[in-house]
Amino acid sequence: MLKSFNLLKQLGSVGKSQDATDLLTEDLVMVEQRVEPAKKAAQVIHKKLLGCLQSQLGLDTERRMKKLPLMLLSVSMAESLKDFDPDSSIRKVLEMCCFMESHLAATLSDFELKLEKEVLEPLNKLSEEDLPEILKNKKQFAKLTMDWHNARNKSQASTGPQAKQDGLKEEVEEAWRKLESIKDQYSADLYHFATKEDDYANYFIRLLELQGVCMYGKVYGESLLTHLYNSGREIAVPIHECVHMLLHTGMREEGLFRLAAAASVVKRLKSSLDGGVVNHSEFTDPHAVAGALKSYLRELPEPLMTFELYNDWFQAAGEKELTDKLEQFKIVLKKLPSENYNNLRYLVQFLSCLSEQQAVNRMSPSNIAIVLGPNLLWPRMEGEAALLDMASASSVQVVAVVEPLIQHSSSLFPEGTVPHSM
Repeated sequence: MLKSFNLLKQLGSVGKSQDATDLLTEDLVMVEQRVEPAKKAAQVIHKKLLGCLQSQLGLDTERRMKKLPLMLLSVSMAESLKDFDPDSSIRKVLEMCCFMESHLAATLSDFELKLEKEVLEPLNKLSEEDLPEILKNKKQFAKLTMDWHNARNKSQASTGPQAKQDGLKEEVEEAWRKLESIKDQYSADLYHFATKEDDYANYFIRLLELQGVCMYGKVYGESLLTHLYNSGREIAVPIHECVHMLLHTGMREEGLFRLAAAASVVKRLKSSLDGGVVNHSEFTDPHAVAGALKSYLRELPEPLMTFELYNDWFQAAGEKELTDKLEQFKIVLKKLPSENYNNLRYLVQFLSCLSEQQAVNRMSPSNIAIVLGPNLLWPRMEGEAALLDMASASSVQVVAVVEPLIQHSSSLFPEGTVPHSM
C-alpha cells in the first residue's frame, strides 16, 4: 500500500491531464515521435522497392536471371545470329550484344537477390513485426493511462460511505499496477528502438551501397583503370576519401598505418567505399581509415607502382648520389600509366604531409615506407610465393624506393600537392 501511495504521489503533478506522454521521460517522448514515421517510411519504401524489381522474389541467382527481360533479350540475340554467316558484321555485333545483355542480366540478378535479403526482408520485418509491436504497446499504454486517470478522478470526487471510497481507492491502485506494468514494457520498447535506430538507418545505406556497386562496379579488388573509368574519377575513391578523412582527423595520430583498428569497422568502411557512399562522421577512428586505405592498395590486381616497372624502381633506388637517384626516379615516374601516376602522386604527397608531423605521430618517411611500401610495390608472383616475398629482402628494398619518394615529393611531383592537415 505504501509503495502504491508513493508512486501515486510521484505522479501527482500530472494533474487532470490524460496525455500518456506526461508519464514518460523527455527523451522517451522524443523517441516515441520517431516510431510511427519509421514504420511509414519502411512500409512505403518496401512497397516501392518491390515495384522496382524485375525478377521474382524467393529465387536463387540463376533461376532469377533466366526470367529477366535482359536475359530473354540475350537469348533472342543468340538465336538471331545463327542465321548469319561467320564473317557477317551483323553477326559479330550481335555476339557482342548477346554477351553484354547476359552480363547485365547476371549483374541485375545478383543485385536484386542481395536487395531482397539485405534490404527488403529487414524493412518488412521492421514495418510489419517490430514497430507494430511497439505501437500496440503504445495504444495499450494510452488506454491504461486513461483508465487510471478516470479511476483516480472518480475516487477523488466520491463523497459516499467509507467502504465505497475504500473500494474506489483499490480500483485506483489496481489501475496503477496495470499502468505501471505496461509503462515499463513500453519504455523498454522505446529504449530498444533508440539503440537500434542506427541499425535501421543502415538498411537504407545498404540500399545505396548495393546500387553503387551495381552501377559502378566494386572498388576493392577491381583494377585501377576499370574503377576510374566506371566512376569517371581521376583519383580512386578509397584513396581520395581516406586521404580526405585522414587530413581532418589523423595527421597527429601516433602510429598511423602501423596500428590496427577494429576489423568490423574497417570492413564497414570498405563496404561503404565499395558502394560509393561514405558518411565521414561515422568513421572517426583514423586507424580504421588508414586500414581501409592499405587494404585497397594491397587488393589491387596490380600494384600502384606496376609489375612492369618493378626492377626499374630498384635500379633507380640503387643510385648512390642523391641527384642521380632523383633523376632516375623521374624517368621511372614518366613510364607510369597516367592513372597510376596521378594516384601515386596524390598518395605520396599526402604521406609527405603526414611525415611533417613525425614529432607527434612517430611516422617518419622511413616508418611510413616500412608499413605502406609493400602495399605499393610487389613482384608478379601468386600464392605463397607472394606472401613470402612480403617478408623477404625485396620488401626491404621497397623501403629504399618509397622513402625517398616521400622525402622528395615536391621535387618528384611538381604539379601540386594535396591540402595540408586541417
